[in-house]
Amino acid sequence: MHSSTLNRCAALGGVLSASVLLAACGAMPGSGAMGFSQASLPASIQVPAGNRVAMETVGKGEILYECRDKAGMPGQVEWTFVGPEARLMDRGGKQVGRYYGPPATWESSDGSKLTATQLAVAPSGPTSLPYQLVKANPAMGSGAMSGVTYIQRVALQGGVAPSGAPCTMATKGQRVTVPYQADYIFWKAS
Repeated sequence: MHSSTLNRCAALGGVLSASVLLAACGAMPGSGAMGFSQASLPASIQVPAGNRVAMETVGKGEILYECRDKAGMPGQVEWTFVGPEARLMDRGGKQVGRYYGPPATWESSDGSKLTATQLAVAPSGPTSLPYQLVKANPAMGSGAMSGVTYIQRVALQGGVAPSGAPCTMATKGQRVTVPYQADYIFWKAS
């Protein structure tokens, strides 16, 4: 073969390799081509049939805990969940909203927001918050949150009550923030 033919074959091979690579990347979860699958999640937090994924976000932020009296147990204290404060980003890393509370509120950058009612939780790991499924209340304002039916909290990292900071009668009232990350999957009726 001539060197020009070899160069054309090498160039064609490079184009084909790039095409195969782009096709493979397009099929990655979160890229929009295949979308989120809940098949590996516990049944209790799976969204019922008749709904489709409308938006996938990654929440990065902190959970606030306070050392408070243990409910129904006079003289005992425990770290109590106060609320979250997180940025919601799309799969490309662009901020598209925020998550805060109480009450737990998901707010889009377009101003639409909603609260929800917890339906189920399931363990996700010893150092992470549990999986969660909530049923969305009607959205306030029109935008990305309009028509959301369910929200799943999955792919959790961190966020559990502090184990290294003591919660005692002497530290009652102390507040501690714990970093966490979670994917929030927003569903709408099909």
